[in-house]
Amino acid sequence: MSAEEFLERYAAGIRQFHKGNRQGIDLRGADLSEIDLFSANWNGADLSEATLTRAKLNHTSLSRVSLTNANLVGIEGSSTNLSWADLSGADLSCANLNNANLSGADLARVNFTQVKLTEVNFSGANLQKAKIRGVTLEKCNLSEVDLAEADLARVSFKEANLNKACLQRANLERACLADANLMMANLDGANLKKANLTGANIYGATFKDADLTGAIMPDGEVYKPIASEIEIGKQVASLEKVISMTRKVIRTDNAPAPVGPYNQAIAASGQLLFVAGQIAIDPRLGDVVYTDDVKKQTEQVMANLEAILTEAGATFADVVKTTVFLADMNDFAAVNAVYAKYFPENTAPARACVEVSRLPKNVLVEIECIAVISG
Repeated sequence: MSAEEFLERYAAGIRQFHKGNRQGIDLRGADLSEIDLFSANWNGADLSEATLTRAKLNHTSLSRVSLTNANLVGIEGSSTNLSWADLSGADLSCANLNNANLSGADLARVNFTQVKLTEVNFSGANLQKAKIRGVTLEKCNLSEVDLAEADLARVSFKEANLNKACLQRANLERACLADANLMMANLDGANLKKANLTGANIYGATFKDADLTGAIMPDGEVYKPIASEIEIGKQVASLEKVISMTRKVIRTDNAPAPVGPYNQAIAASGQLLFVAGQIAIDPRLGDVVYTDDVKKQTEQVMANLEAILTEAGATFADVVKTTVFLADMNDFAAVNAVYAKYFPENTAPARACVEVSRLPKNVLVEIECIAVISG
């Protein structure tokens, strides 16, 4: 159906266009108020400057669609796919976008007044200078989102994922960031007056020139600027203790590459090394070996752990804690026999061993460890 035919049907009073395929359709500037596109495929469509007030877009696929300067007031967009869509300048006032996918979308200068956005995926989206005052973004995925200079006053980011997000010069006055993940986030120059950071993970985040007056810090203490030069030094030292930790990612080709959102190991503060759980993947083959032999699987696991420890400048002697995961606890003795070759009983690290219902790639054993790098 061409754009002209589609508009003729709309003009005739038809509003329901469920499950239709309109990929790439050009409807720039069209009035499509109250249209119902349930489960339709409109990927790549051009709806710039279109009017879609009170449109029903539930479960609609709008990936890479152009909605620049579009009127989206009051739309129903539950579970809508708007990944990599261009919504710059759009009006989303009173819209419902719960569980929508906005990863990679351009949302610069968007008006989010009274928008419902619980558990939305914004990963990688551009929200520069967006106005999102008073909106609830609880449990939303905002990892690596660009929120530079956005107006986020009184926004609730409770339990939201803001890992590596850019919040430079953003207005976060009285925002709730309780239990949020702010790891490696950039908050330089941000206004955080009276913001609530209780329980937030700010490991590796930067706060250069940020205004934290009256903010509740992750440890529950209220940040207060102090006039005394000596006490100012104490305040800065206290803040640096909370937010200025070092973190180094450890990677080596001599152990299996991660197959999920994690690294082989993390060296924290230059001392602690957290090694991700290793399974019996041979890095040369890139696949699991010895599928039915728990002893040989354990040997491969220990070889992978050793490669990562070596890359970080550590040895098995530096390991202070391990966790062993078994698909069958009846394999404990066999695993323990191999394990004991690497950890002498008198100096062996603390350990936990648990049976689980299933392990990645259906392996028989997985082991993770924590080490302290000497020096």
